[in-house]
Amino acid sequence: MYQWRKFDFFEDKYGGKTSVPDELTGALNCCSSGRGKIVAGCDDGTVALLDRGFKYNYGFQAHTSSVLFLQHLKQRNFLVTIGEDEEISSRLPVVCLKVFDLDKPLNAEGPSTSSLDCIQILRIFTKQFREAKVTSFLVLEEAPPILLIAIGLDNGCIYCIQGDIAREHIKRFTLQVDSTSNINSQLPITGLGFRVDGQSLQLYAVTPSSVSLFNLATQPRSRQNLDHIGCGINSVAMSDRMELIIGRPEAVYFYEVDGRGPCWAFEGEKKFVGWFRGYLLCVIEDHRSGTNTFNVYDLKNRLIAHSIAVKEVSHMLFEWGNVILIMKDKSVLCIGEKDMESKLDMLFKKNLYTVAINLVQSQQANAAATAEVLRKYADHLYSKQEFDEAMSQYTHTIGHLEPSYVIQKFLDAQRIYNLTKYLEKLHEKGLASKDHTTLLLNCYTKLKDVEKLNAFIKSEDGELKFDVETAIKVCRAANYHEHAMYVAKKAGRHEWYLKILLEDLGSYEEALLYIASLEPSQAGVTVKEYGKTLIEHKPEETIEILMKLCTEEDEAAKREASNGTYVSMVPSPVDFLNIFVHHPHPLMDFLEKYTDKVKDSPAQLEIHNTLLELYLSSDLNFPLLSQVDVEQNSDFGVKGSLVGVVPDVKDLKGGKDCERFQKGLRLLKDAWPTDQENPIYDVDLAIILCEMNAFREGLLYLYEKLKLYKEVIACYMQAHDHEGLIACCKRLGDSGMGGDPSLWADLLKYFGELGEECSKDVKEVLTYIDKDNILPPIIVLQTLSKNPCLTLSVVKDYIARKLDQESKLIDEDRRATEKYQEETLAMRKEIHDLKTNARIFQLSKCTACTFTLDLPAIHFMCMHSFHQRCVGDNEKECPECAPEYRSVLDMKKRLEQTSTSQDQFFQKIKNSKDGFSVIAEYFGKGLISKTAIGSG
Repeated sequence: MYQWRKFDFFEDKYGGKTSVPDELTGALNCCSSGRGKIVAGCDDGTVALLDRGFKYNYGFQAHTSSVLFLQHLKQRNFLVTIGEDEEISSRLPVVCLKVFDLDKPLNAEGPSTSSLDCIQILRIFTKQFREAKVTSFLVLEEAPPILLIAIGLDNGCIYCIQGDIAREHIKRFTLQVDSTSNINSQLPITGLGFRVDGQSLQLYAVTPSSVSLFNLATQPRSRQNLDHIGCGINSVAMSDRMELIIGRPEAVYFYEVDGRGPCWAFEGEKKFVGWFRGYLLCVIEDHRSGTNTFNVYDLKNRLIAHSIAVKEVSHMLFEWGNVILIMKDKSVLCIGEKDMESKLDMLFKKNLYTVAINLVQSQQANAAATAEVLRKYADHLYSKQEFDEAMSQYTHTIGHLEPSYVIQKFLDAQRIYNLTKYLEKLHEKGLASKDHTTLLLNCYTKLKDVEKLNAFIKSEDGELKFDVETAIKVCRAANYHEHAMYVAKKAGRHEWYLKILLEDLGSYEEALLYIASLEPSQAGVTVKEYGKTLIEHKPEETIEILMKLCTEEDEAAKREASNGTYVSMVPSPVDFLNIFVHHPHPLMDFLEKYTDKVKDSPAQLEIHNTLLELYLSSDLNFPLLSQVDVEQNSDFGVKGSLVGVVPDVKDLKGGKDCERFQKGLRLLKDAWPTDQENPIYDVDLAIILCEMNAFREGLLYLYEKLKLYKEVIACYMQAHDHEGLIACCKRLGDSGMGGDPSLWADLLKYFGELGEECSKDVKEVLTYIDKDNILPPIIVLQTLSKNPCLTLSVVKDYIARKLDQESKLIDEDRRATEKYQEETLAMRKEIHDLKTNARIFQLSKCTACTFTLDLPAIHFMCMHSFHQRCVGDNEKECPECAPEYRSVLDMKKRLEQTSTSQDQFFQKIKNSKDGFSVIAEYFGKGLISKTAIGSG
C-alpha cells in the first residue's frame, strides 16, 4: 500500500458542513438509500426520509420501541423494516417485519410527522423459529412483488422469508452456517450478499470465522464453505462483478463462487468496507494512533484515488452519485468523484501520462477521451525529441485525432520516415483522405522508393487501401501512366482508364475497343462521361456503339430473362443527348437510326421532341429547347401567343433546310395518329419551334389538330392569303361538319379593317354569312363600313336579299296575326253564348256506349251526352274532351314554371343570335305580364 501513489480524485460536496437534521432526536440505528432519498431508522422507533443535502422531508412512527434494520427497495417505492414493538398483552418487545408503501402517505399528524400505509406486518420469531438476536439484514427484489428477505442471527442461522409479503403468500425457511449443535461454538452472521447469475440464485454468508455460499436454486439448498476466516459487522460488501468482499485487519479479500480470489494487503482494522463505481472503499483504524482514515482504492491502476482522516463512522451509504459517511456525532461527509477532465489535468501536471492512459482505459472512457490522453503523451515525447516513441503513440490516435495535427509536426524533411509510417497506418485503417494519399505518394517519390511505390499500388492482397482517384492523379502528374492505368483498371474506374487513353495518350480506337469490352451498364456510364470527345473524333464508330447499347441486350441477360430471374435494362437514347452538344448532325443521324429500328421506345416523346428541334431549327444551334422548361418562358408559355411575332418567312424552296423542314412536317403528322387524342411529342414545344422558324405549314397543321381555328385563320391573315383564308373558313366554319361558324364573322371583321379593295372576297363571305344567318345585317354593315375601299355595290345584293326576306316574314306574321284574331273573336263569341243562352240537348244515344240514351243521363256543355253509369265517378268532366283540355292545362302550367326561372330566360337570350325574338316569344306565351311585373 505504501508504494501506491495517492491522488485527490474525489472532493467534498458540502464542505464538511452537513449533518443529520435536528428533527432526528434519537440515535441512528440503521440507514438505507435509494430512489433519491436517505432513509434513517432511530432507536425511538421513528423513520425519517431525507432529501438531497440531508434536508428533512418527513418522518413517521414505524415501530413502537426501536428500528433495528431497514432497506429501501429499488424497483418499488417500498420500505422494509425490522424493529421491536411492544406486545399489548405482555408489554414485552416483539421483533416484527413491516412493509410500508412510501407512495401512499396518510393524513399528517403534525408539521414534521405523518403516517404511511403499512401494507404488511409479520412476526419474525414463531414457535417453529426460535428467537435470537438479529445481526444482519438483506432484501432481494426477485420479480416484483416477490421478495427474498435474509435475516442473519447471532446463533449462526439465517432466517429467510420468500414470496409476496404484501399478500402474505410466503414461505419461510432457515439456513444453518455451522452445523455444530453446541450453542457456545455458534458464531453470529456478520454479513450477507446475494449473487444472481441468470437463473442461478446464491447467498453469501459471513461469520467471524467462515465464509459460506448457499445455492438457493437447488433442493435441498446446498452449502459450500469458501474459507475458514471471516470478519466483523460492516466489513462485508459486494462488488459490481458479484464478488464478495470482506475486510480483515491484515488485508481485503475477494471471493467468487469457487473460493477466495485476489487479496489486497492493506494494514489496519477495517471498520467499513464498500464498493462504489469500481473503487474499493475502506474506513481503516490505525491501532497505534487510534485515528480513522477513509481510503478510496483504484485496484486496476494500483493507486489511492482519495484519502482523508475521518471521525468514528456509523454508516456508509451511496446515493446521488456520492459516497456518504455518517459519523457517530451525526455529522456527515459527502464526497463525489471529480470529472475525468479534472483528474487528467492533475496527472498531466505531474507528467504521469502512463497513469492517465491506464485510468481512462480502466474507467471505460470513450475512445475520444483515450485518444486525447495519448495525444498529450505523444506531444510530451515529441517535445523531448523522442520522435519514434511519439509516432508510436500518435498512431494509436488514428480515427479520433485530426491527422493534419500529426502531419504538420513531421513535415520536416528529416522526419519524413516517421511521416511515411503514419500515412501508411492511415491507409491501412481506411481513414486516409485524398490529400493523405497524395502526400504518401509524394513521400515515396521524394525518397525515390520505387519498391514501396509498387508495393503500395500493386498490393499482394489485391485490396486498394487508398483513394483511387487521388493515386491516379498523382501518377498521371508524374507521368506514371502505366501505374495510373493499372490502378484505374483494378479499381474498376473505367472513366479514369479512358481519360488516360483519350487525354494523355490520344488512343481513340483503343478507347472504343475498351468500351465495347465492358458490360452494357459500365459501357453506358463511360460513354456518358467521354462521349463528347469520341463524337468529335470518331462519330460513326461512337454512334455504332450507342446503337448497340440502346437496342441490343446481352445474350446471357436474354437467357436469364427467359428463366424469369433477371431482366436487363436497356439505356435510353435520351441519356446520351449531352454528348452531342455542338454536334447536331451526328445526333440527328443517331436518333433517326434509333427510331427506324425501335418503334415502341419508352422515351419516344423525348426523342420526337429532340428530332423536331433538329428538323425545325434553321441553324441547328444548341442547347436544345427541349432541355428548357417551356412553361417558365413568359414569351412561349401559352399556345398561340406567338401568332403576332412570327418572323419573316424564309426561302426554304431548296437545299438541306427544306429537306429537314419536310422531315419535321412528316414527323408532326406521323407522331399524331388520328385515333389518339394527344401526339407523341410536346405540342407547346412544337408550336414554339414552328413560330421561331416561320414554319407555317407546321403551325397550320398543329392549330387545326388542336381545334384552334381562330389561330389557323390568323396565320392566313398574317400571310395575306385571301384565297387560302376563304378556303380554310369553308372547311372549318361549317357547323354541320363540327366547325366554328363564327370564323366567318372574324373573316368579315378582317376584311372590314383591311383597308384594301377586296370586293370579290367580301361578296363570297357575305354569301356564307347570309346562308347560315351568322350575323344581323346591321352588324355586317357596321363592320364593312370601316373599309373605305368598299363601295355600296358590294352589299347591294346582300341588302336586297335581306329586305326581301324581312318583307316576307312581315307578311307571314301579319297573316298569322289576322288568323289568331279571327279565332279569338270566335272563341269569345262562343263563351258569351254559353254564358247567356240556353243549350238544347237532342242527342238520343250515349256518346260512350252508343246505346239509346235513357235516364238518368248527364249532358255536358260541349254537346256530349252520357248514361250516368258510363260517366262513372267523375261527373264534372266530359270523358271525350277531358284529355285535350288537360293537355292544355299542363302546357300552361309548364309555361308558368318556365317564366319563374330567370336563369333559363337569360341563358336563352345569351345563346340566341336574336335576343329580341326570345323576349317576343315569352310575351306571346303570356309569360311576361303586367301583373307579374307589378307583383315583383
